[in-house]
Amino acid sequence: MTWLGTVLKWLTPGLGIKRWGLLIILGTALIGVGFAVIILDVYRNTPDTWYLPIISFLSLRFLARPVRALVFGLGGIIIIALGVWGINRTLLRPFIRPGKHLFDTVTSYQKLDKGPKVVVIGGGTGLSALLRGLKKHTSNITAIVTVADDGGSSGQLRRNMGILPPGDIRNCLTALSADEELLSQVFQYRFGENAGLNGHSLGNLLITALAEITGSFEEAVAESGRVLAVRGSVFPSTLHDVALVAEISKKDINGVDKISTIRGESEITKLGGSIKKVWLEPGNPRAYPPAIQALLNADMIIIGPGSLYTSLLPNLLVPDITEAFRASRALKFFVSNVATQPGETDGFSCSDHVQSVEKVIKKGYFDVVVCNDNCKGALPKGIDYVCVDDVLIENYAVYSGNLVDLDSPWRHDSQKLANAIIDLYNERTGPLTNKESGIDL
Repeated sequence: MTWLGTVLKWLTPGLGIKRWGLLIILGTALIGVGFAVIILDVYRNTPDTWYLPIISFLSLRFLARPVRALVFGLGGIIIIALGVWGINRTLLRPFIRPGKHLFDTVTSYQKLDKGPKVVVIGGGTGLSALLRGLKKHTSNITAIVTVADDGGSSGQLRRNMGILPPGDIRNCLTALSADEELLSQVFQYRFGENAGLNGHSLGNLLITALAEITGSFEEAVAESGRVLAVRGSVFPSTLHDVALVAEISKKDINGVDKISTIRGESEITKLGGSIKKVWLEPGNPRAYPPAIQALLNADMIIIGPGSLYTSLLPNLLVPDITEAFRASRALKFFVSNVATQPGETDGFSCSDHVQSVEKVIKKGYFDVVVCNDNCKGALPKGIDYVCVDDVLIENYAVYSGNLVDLDSPWRHDSQKLANAIIDLYNERTGPLTNKESGIDL
């Protein structure tokens, strides 16, 4: 591309460059008028001396006035442009990625900054996959994450340090990072058991340390987001220390249903059987206020994907979260999981997932239910595809498409899922299929 083409790119509508450029030119023109008045006064009142011809030559008096105005004007614009370009290049150098043009950096920022306000409620790898795709469409993303996790590294830190579990929040921060290369990999690095750190991830330890230093878990999350240059925000659903409790039905050796009450998110799926109900203890915890504000201001709210009973519902069991979801005027999506989860959603269809959530939020709030319809790949033993069923089609506005990751067909493909949701949001239509929408996934 020629230098002229490069310059003209900066005049692209929507960048916000032209208005400020015109303001600089106007201000410079006023300064030039002031200097011109002084020079003209000096020129008219200077006696005939040896340097008068030099002044006359420098002022281009041998040219017609319109030509002189054009020469001085163009020269001034070129000098101003070079100066502004040099200053901007110096100031923006720390923020430009190697090999990426300044224009591309600016246009990408402007596009993402004008994207829709999206709130995603979920957890686990499903939520991280969706966030990883959405951040290419908008930077106005808020992830609301459960704090009921009590297993693994997060559970140990929760019990030993008395902080909220950082694991799911760490995964979301990493997924929303503007640069998921070395820094994010370091944040996700997990020490081996032999290192004396009990298999903790570095990100969990960093969030814990920042919580100790700042005296606030939410401030620790915010500071971690700044370190990772996160596009958006990650909020806990509540700051209360809550535990997830489930009522599970399982047949005994005589074939009789036995009801058990299991406490602890990490213990619920170990028993097997059918989960009948889940709740939080202590009950009715207060929501984190910024999470409520994000829901009320959202253009789009997405529930899922994620573990139904251990990631999605714990967020919605915080009463203020559910009330804000109902009150919000945002377009509301439910994203069904691609595959079932052993001990949690065995045998579930897509409609079973939706109806389980609606037992908490009440029926009639979802504008679109998004499901995968590619159920052909081989899955690991013990899990099955979550398929679209007749009950779902008859009672909900449904979008179905090929949303699976080719390498891991039991999971969503980040970009396919995000593209489908953004296209549906832009169209704002009713029941859709991939054929009806014309979206190329």
